[in-house]
Amino acid sequence: MKFAVIPARGGSKRIPRKNIKIFGGQPMIAWSIETARNSGCFDQVIVSTDDSEIAEIAVSYGAKVPFIRPAELSDDFTGTIPVVRHAIEWLQSQYVNIEYLCCIYATAPFLSVKDIDKGLQLLINSNANYVFSVTSYAFPIQRAVRMNDSGRIEMVYPKHFGTRSQDLERVYHDAGQFYWGKAKAWLEEKVIFSSNTIPICLPRYRVQDIDTPEDWERAEIMFRVARMHDRS
Repeated sequence: MKFAVIPARGGSKRIPRKNIKIFGGQPMIAWSIETARNSGCFDQVIVSTDDSEIAEIAVSYGAKVPFIRPAELSDDFTGTIPVVRHAIEWLQSQYVNIEYLCCIYATAPFLSVKDIDKGLQLLINSNANYVFSVTSYAFPIQRAVRMNDSGRIEMVYPKHFGTRSQDLERVYHDAGQFYWGKAKAWLEEKVIFSSNTIPICLPRYRVQDIDTPEDWERAEIMFRVARMHDRS
């Protein structure tokens, strides 16, 4: 069986209640739930939460909330893998046989059905542990600068001061949308960022981290533009 698990705790700090804050006309988490359900890839779409209001909203949009996440897995320091592992272990305790599981973030309004399906096919047809989405950096990170203790600028990688941008290696970062994994890999807490993972590269216009109010405003602008493009 194939499951989607959407982690959505209630204690977000920088954007209070961001998982259910209205985005594009509906609670943020609704976009992840609807895309997961519309993909047709999952036997069930489950939300892992410690919050009763999030649970109620998730159910109203068609997700299942068969358990309440324990407090020790709902603080600011708990990573994704332990949360997914808890969900798998709970399901297995109910005699559910899971082969593949996709962790989908609750703040992923640019998630697409096509990418979810592509990720599943790549995972099934490979010996990889995981498949997840990435995107390229907009500016070469090798040309990054930082401020030192005196408030002056210095290069992070001084050796690349004179290197042409086109000669620098293209590098990528996590798109923060979804992570397909084999149940065995999740249970064994295998590292996601490793050579046993296959990336799906997304265009930068479909990727926006949403951790601060500024991120949220940028995502809303991107979302409105995307909707206008879809209707044209």
